[in-house]
Amino acid sequence: MNAPDRHDFFAEPDLPRPQVGSGAAEAVAREHFGAVGRFREVGSQQDRNFVIDGPAGRFVLKIANPAFSDAELAAQDHALLHLAAAAPDLVIPRPHPARDGGFVARFESGGVALRARLLSFVPGGPLADAAYLAPAVMARLGDLAARVASGLADCRHPGLDRTLQWDIRNTRRVHETLAGHVTDPDRAAILRRAVEDSCDRLDALSPQLRVQPVHGDITDDNVVCEPGRDGRPVPSGVIDFGDVGLGWTVAELATACASLLHHTPTRPLAVLAAVRAFHAVLPLTGSELAALWPAITARTAALVVSGLHQGRIDPGNAYVLRAQEQEWRAFEAALSLPPDVAHAAIRAALGLPVPAAPAPAVRAPLLPGLAAGAPAAVLDLSPLSPDLSDGAWLAPDTEARLAAARPGVAIARYGEARLTRTRLHSTDAPATIALGVEVFCAPGSAVTAPFAGVVRPEATGLVLAGPDADLRLTGLRTPPAPGPLAPGAALGEVGDDGRLYVQLCTLRGTAPPAHATAESALAWLTVCPDPSPLLGQDRMTVPDEPSGAELLRQRDAAVAGVQGHYYDNPPRIERGWRQHLTDLDGRTYLDMINNVASIGHAHPRLTAAVARQWDLLNTNSRFNYRAVSDLAGRLAGLLPDPLDTVFFVNSGSEAVDLALRLAQTFTARKDVIAVAEAYHGWTIGSDAVSTSLADNPRALTTRPDWVHTLLAPNTFRGEFRGPDATARYLADAHRVIDAAVAGGRPPAAFICEALYGNAGGVPLPPGYLPEVYDAVRAAGALCIADEVQVGYGRLGDHFWGFQQQGATPDIVTVAKAMGNGHPLGAVITRRDIADAFAEDGYFFSSAGGSPVSCVVGLTVLDVIEDEGLQANAARTGGHLRRAVEALARELPLIGAVHGMGLYLGIELVRDPGTLEPATEETAAICERLLELGVIVQPTGDHLNVLKIKPPLCLTTESADFFVDALARTLRHGW
Repeated sequence: MNAPDRHDFFAEPDLPRPQVGSGAAEAVAREHFGAVGRFREVGSQQDRNFVIDGPAGRFVLKIANPAFSDAELAAQDHALLHLAAAAPDLVIPRPHPARDGGFVARFESGGVALRARLLSFVPGGPLADAAYLAPAVMARLGDLAARVASGLADCRHPGLDRTLQWDIRNTRRVHETLAGHVTDPDRAAILRRAVEDSCDRLDALSPQLRVQPVHGDITDDNVVCEPGRDGRPVPSGVIDFGDVGLGWTVAELATACASLLHHTPTRPLAVLAAVRAFHAVLPLTGSELAALWPAITARTAALVVSGLHQGRIDPGNAYVLRAQEQEWRAFEAALSLPPDVAHAAIRAALGLPVPAAPAPAVRAPLLPGLAAGAPAAVLDLSPLSPDLSDGAWLAPDTEARLAAARPGVAIARYGEARLTRTRLHSTDAPATIALGVEVFCAPGSAVTAPFAGVVRPEATGLVLAGPDADLRLTGLRTPPAPGPLAPGAALGEVGDDGRLYVQLCTLRGTAPPAHATAESALAWLTVCPDPSPLLGQDRMTVPDEPSGAELLRQRDAAVAGVQGHYYDNPPRIERGWRQHLTDLDGRTYLDMINNVASIGHAHPRLTAAVARQWDLLNTNSRFNYRAVSDLAGRLAGLLPDPLDTVFFVNSGSEAVDLALRLAQTFTARKDVIAVAEAYHGWTIGSDAVSTSLADNPRALTTRPDWVHTLLAPNTFRGEFRGPDATARYLADAHRVIDAAVAGGRPPAAFICEALYGNAGGVPLPPGYLPEVYDAVRAAGALCIADEVQVGYGRLGDHFWGFQQQGATPDIVTVAKAMGNGHPLGAVITRRDIADAFAEDGYFFSSAGGSPVSCVVGLTVLDVIEDEGLQANAARTGGHLRRAVEALARELPLIGAVHGMGLYLGIELVRDPGTLEPATEETAAICERLLELGVIVQPTGDHLNVLKIKPPLCLTTESADFFVDALARTLRHGW
């Protein structure tokens, strides 16, 4: 029954699984290993695997394919034991001895000699089950692969010297052996070319590539995961050492990366997260880095042909059949990047130098008319362009329109991220970065060969294949016939639209995209040199701007750390328009959190009004000018009587601070009643009454003795819930107020948001505010409504938050929305309260009531009214809420949808019964939504509420885009 010393795949490529049913497997486990329990089969391509759940624990019975030798099986056990000793922190299977003391049990089934082994079960689900893999998860896979390769490096056993189809060194022979199973002629041709190219490259590099024992199959199928605290899968263990053997060190990483490609088929460079993690543990040499992408391509090609072959010989193997299209997608993803481009991206990701290919020598002008005349005008199409204001970048003819406004020839720059190429409501990053230049000139302009080459027509234009690079031209009419051309020979004329796209590529025969995503642009630019010299131009350089990461380092070096920022790796946001924000790479995001920009980013009406007023006058509010009286009158007119007197300040924090001082002065008292879990500002006074644990974890223990705190009246998560919750919260309020009075500390004021903004838009219980106001006033105190976040039409049906409670405060604070990002706030109160404050001295705010600030305030009010933004908040907010509520009925992670209008909070919970907050999940979901083009952030004391407070111009299209992105995230992982 002894098998040969070594199985040779090329001598015996057909490896159907052993024909062993569950009954026979149970008998083998019981008789040879004493293992009993519930049996279930799990997938395998060439072996039979059964999981046993029994009283002694959980095990895997592996019945080996009879083609593999005793030495190879012994090598697997030896590798497992060696790795367990070398890297004890790795979670891997452990072989369990049979009754005879060895690790292999021998038996027969259907007249075939077979062997079985019993291994400990590694808990967790396969990584392949996750539809989406975050960069951190991919990095963890790369880290595991490196630790396994490091641990196996000095493992020695004769059975490791094997001839396996999965050894990337054998890919050419594997393809030759199995290519006949690829019945689609188009796919067969693509596979053949890919295998030839990748293997040629690997053969050239092979003398410099390290060979060692490798697992050979660290893939998303063979890495198991445990759920992390944030809900993401955490790769925790490596299984299936059936392919362990000698191989290239870099092959361990290539195999892992190949298995990741089908998760992000449109973003093959997403696997760089795994590459960085692997390299950090087990640094690769320059030759190994050059070999990595060809090895990935070779691995995916081998998977395709092997899967088709295995499906033919084992048609009942659902595991194999299910993987076939997935393997083709991974192969296509690998093939979408030329190896040289991928190599450049890999080096850049590791912080290594990336040499750029030089541009070819110019022997004649490409556009003789341009060379003989004045320099071309350079178009600025970047996200910072002053020519793209007022949403002009959204018009499809913007590039041509801007060019037409310039006399003569205009050129769009090489390497520029074009804002005109961005896309709204896109879950994928757009291809914005130009890999060539575009010339706008007179139709019919002559185009000549800048160097000698061979003309080759293509569907979109022509290629002039020169000695050093291909010149690709799009937009010609009357191109020459195919064949050789000398420098200066005619290439044709510019077409009727007057646009000529010019691109160089040093990868001969490769068709680069005209524009690349930010993720891939750096790599493509190394093989697509700047063609500007062909046009005789030398002043079209794109300004060198720091990346988001570089800017963050500069910020961290100069800005106080406590003044934080959104996201772990924030994009560099440099432009806004309505409810959208755009980064320096030209990606546009949906802004779902910016209640500061109430009427939308970069509103042209506001821009014009501010510019006009600044051109006229900007000074302090002690001067007499119209805007200050106009704005004060408008604000007072928006509030019920007797609120008729306005103070102007610079921020919400200042507004709250001033409101407290007004109340304390008027009542000649100091104490204040505040509500728990609220945030009111950062000044000494406003911070004293802020009780949000998210903003200050010590908020409740560090309040001054003059602040008396009510229980947060949150009927979803608060201390009291159910039908009597309102009454119990009101009883708590009466208790605190009465105790303050009885203790000789009667309050000066009660401050509260009419909608719990910081908690995620949680409404107060019906009738709460009127009764508390009555109790507070009975104690001789004033009522302050903090409308900084929830007022100004955001709630839709009400302009002010207190209106939805049917209560009228004594003092109102407002900011944020009032200035649309300009530092502007106000306090509105009764005349007698304001006059009492004057007895303590005068009040003055330099910028709060300045002419520019007041024009900002007036224009914001005009836009809200003229564009119907309050009605839009009701309409679009209601649409958004209904859509999220429908999603909540499907997904229990959504515990509640709070708020109204365009101030909503989506509260995420791990358990709908206990309401355990999904804090870590919420943070991870926000990161995933950023990848999908949505900006949203957590709020609440547990940071488990998605705060939804976008500009009031949000459209139903944008609302639907957000809900779709959220649904995709919650359904498929983050």
